[in-house]
Amino acid sequence: MFHKITIIGNLGGDPEMRYTQNGKTVTNFSVAANRKYTKSDGEKVEETVWFRITVWGRQAETCNQYLKKGKLVRVEGRLNADPATGGPRIWTGNDGQPRASFEITAQSVLFLSSRDAAAQSAPAANASTGPVEEDIPF
Repeated sequence: MFHKITIIGNLGGDPEMRYTQNGKTVTNFSVAANRKYTKSDGEKVEETVWFRITVWGRQAETCNQYLKKGKLVRVEGRLNADPATGGPRIWTGNDGQPRASFEITAQSVLFLSSRDAAAQSAPAANASTGPVEEDIPF
């Protein structure tokens, strides 16, 4: 059996790197994947789905070094289901509202923002901006 998920989106914050007790490198970051469309009644809709990404090893170090909030990435990996529910991890936020998180263990992370573009747009980076379905060439 095999499954793979591919997402394209913007980092919601700077990556956080740490080391396990065994000395393995792990980096975590969040990615917002956006979808914009127009309903049949003309109403414009924008949906954002958040993913929590985990990267291991040398790739984790590279992600921590070069990725920053707002940068555009393509992540390919394995979707991790919550063992209790079989779906996304569900918890209650500080505001008392239920929250859900889709978690991915990355097999590859492709940096789509150029260094210059990311440096120029970093102060104005907004996680709600990102690729639109019409912009994807397939």
